[in-house]
Amino acid sequence: MEMETRIIDNTVDFERTVKFLEKEKTVAVDLEADSMYHYKEKVCLIQMAAENLSFVIDPLAIKDLAPLKPIFSNPAIRKIFHGADYDVRSLYRDFKIRINNLFDTELACRFLGIKETGLQSVLKTFFNVNVDKKYQKKDWSKRPLPKEMMAYAANDVIYLLPLARLLIQKLEQKNRMTWVLEECEDLSNVRPVLSNEGPLFMKFKGAGRLKSRSLAVLEALLQLRKRIAEKKDRPLFKIIGNESVMKITTARPVTLRRLKSTKALSGRQISMYGSDLIKVVTNALKIPENELPVFHSVKPPVLPNGVPAKIKALKSWRASKANALDIDPGILCNNALITAIAVKNHRDENFLVTVKGMKNWQKQVLGMEIIKLLKKFA
Repeated sequence: MEMETRIIDNTVDFERTVKFLEKEKTVAVDLEADSMYHYKEKVCLIQMAAENLSFVIDPLAIKDLAPLKPIFSNPAIRKIFHGADYDVRSLYRDFKIRINNLFDTELACRFLGIKETGLQSVLKTFFNVNVDKKYQKKDWSKRPLPKEMMAYAANDVIYLLPLARLLIQKLEQKNRMTWVLEECEDLSNVRPVLSNEGPLFMKFKGAGRLKSRSLAVLEALLQLRKRIAEKKDRPLFKIIGNESVMKITTARPVTLRRLKSTKALSGRQISMYGSDLIKVVTNALKIPENELPVFHSVKPPVLPNGVPAKIKALKSWRASKANALDIDPGILCNNALITAIAVKNHRDENFLVTVKGMKNWQKQVLGMEIIKLLKKFA
């Protein structure tokens, strides 16, 4: 698909681009970021496309992107994304951009029962286009970017408008357009997870199986890794990987010889970080018993009598309904929602109104069948 692409890396061109895009009814959007290369990731490119023209906007060259905000917030302009969750969070995190009238083609594919919903697979299916992903994991923060990478960045976004038209047509044929629009409205309101001041081990896989002394060692290692990553401006995994952190935690080495014997680190890593690792492990092992950390796991609530049987029945019904609609059971009604429905007092036929997280389309399409099913448990 041929389309003119303009690289926007100065204020004058940026202002012209904004004036052009704010007159459009539909705009496709994609992003490139640098999470593989820096401690704090940032948006490095914003790709936007209209019908016959695409733009690759460089936010590292244009410091004030506020003029884009009205375009994204304008409900009269539909914004087309594919897999929008990450993009919505990133645009808000970096630029406080809020989005109204979002349409996610990946979500649309899922509601149409399409199994492979990655953009590469979808473009191959509908347009017989082979998308080369060789630049996907490159460092998008480098400047200047090669022309090949700029072309790659523009390539994904230029297909989103025709793809959206095709998917909308299919959704309307199946009377599922309102389903997707409601889901997209929720998706447009996702926000970055705010970092808290709690222990780092609370978000570390496998920490819940460790005893308090090992948790102290793990926390010391994670804090050290974080300090190094911030100082070097490198991602955590490029300092020391999680698997290596856990090996060191288990071995608790207090000498370089013991650290080397764990085979958790390369020679270069031991040379750079070995002494500091030994120091923090040694200090963690000296922490008094009454000051050791505890892993506070959130235990699922005990379900009232009869609820497990309702959950089982609802899941069985969901499987049949999803099969009939040719849609993934999880997107039709996820497990958390099934549990929320099961614990309600279903003797009141209006109980679905009070179920937190249940969408209007789910109430309309599934509500009567759910009520009928749960009457058997009265």
